[in-house]
Amino acid sequence: MLIVQKFGGTSVGDLERIQNVANRVSKTVKEGHQVVVVVSAMSGETNKLVAYAEHFSKNPARNDVDMLLSSGERVTAALLSIALNEMGLPAVSMSGRRAGIITDAVHTKARIESIDPTKMFDELNSGKVVVIAGFQGVDENGNVTTLGRGGSDLSAVAIAGALEADLCEIYTDVSGIYTTDPRIEPKAKKLDKISYDEMLELASLGAKVLQNRSVELAKKLNVNLVTRTSFTDEEGTLITKEENIMEKPLVSGIALDKNQSRISLMGVKDRPGIASDIFNKLADSSVNIDMIIQTVGHDGMTNLDFTVPKNEVLDAKAVMDKFLEANEIQDISYDDSICKVSIVGVGMKSHTGVAAKAFSTMAAENINISMISTSEIKVSMVISEKYAELAVRSLHSAYALDK
Repeated sequence: MLIVQKFGGTSVGDLERIQNVANRVSKTVKEGHQVVVVVSAMSGETNKLVAYAEHFSKNPARNDVDMLLSSGERVTAALLSIALNEMGLPAVSMSGRRAGIITDAVHTKARIESIDPTKMFDELNSGKVVVIAGFQGVDENGNVTTLGRGGSDLSAVAIAGALEADLCEIYTDVSGIYTTDPRIEPKAKKLDKISYDEMLELASLGAKVLQNRSVELAKKLNVNLVTRTSFTDEEGTLITKEENIMEKPLVSGIALDKNQSRISLMGVKDRPGIASDIFNKLADSSVNIDMIIQTVGHDGMTNLDFTVPKNEVLDAKAVMDKFLEANEIQDISYDDSICKVSIVGVGMKSHTGVAAKAFSTMAAENINISMISTSEIKVSMVISEKYAELAVRSLHSAYALDK
């Protein structure tokens, strides 16, 4: 098999851990597999480099930031290659450029446009382990770019797709995908398998194990993704096509997102196009809207509520103030003390009563639901943040996820 293994910052946090990674890679090779390794910078390294840049400028040129930050991953790749070669395992380290990763020209958050795997295949066919610096590529003019948050995961998935690898393993400090956050519900169980769509929902709803972009790309490229820990030999969770999962559970997991704020617009002029005007202006300011509720209008007025990430409230407020000044809205309130709790499962498609059970569970705990959003495989509820953990535990029990 051809396996792509990605190791995050905590997995390569110091020289001893890099040696542990080398041992794990060696074991995989001895099992008869070809291996491509994608690495992050050592934990804390990227923050240190950012601090160095900020010593000289609070607003450094983004192309310089990319040159600087991309060095962290190259250091790890070179060190791991040195360790593997010293163990008698032929290896070669590559930058994103040498690995053939071409991106667009958006510095600090570039998107991968294509990968030419020729050099990777050449080295693999000569019997070497290929170690690639993640999180980076070059644009068509040869300028170094970085891929933004979760960029090394993205590199690994894209490389696995380009090489048509049999498996892409993402090694982190957690042992897989759980039915919910084990820190909130100690009875949470690790899932053996989960579909791309369920993982996308969980990732977008607050589960922090994998970034959305990586899961989206894995689904698009049909890459079998495994997330597991680098600190034990415990089996991880396979993220794959829905048809590869025999028994589809009714509910796979409960997600909690505390990074939400609710914005309530009162006395909105009830005219055609008002919602379009509001949300287009918010989009122009790069504000991400999640849930929306509009009440029926009276006397030429209506009310509109929506949620945004907490760190985007100030941007949203700047937009809303202009509508206030134009008398398009009478009043606005902002609520930071909310959270979103969601249930996710492909089994919902073919079963009734899943949402009803969620609402009954909330009612039994005397938890008021202020907003509801549903899709084919999820139900999300906005509740007061003080009930967040109680809601998660109650729902986890209601759907017997601890069994």
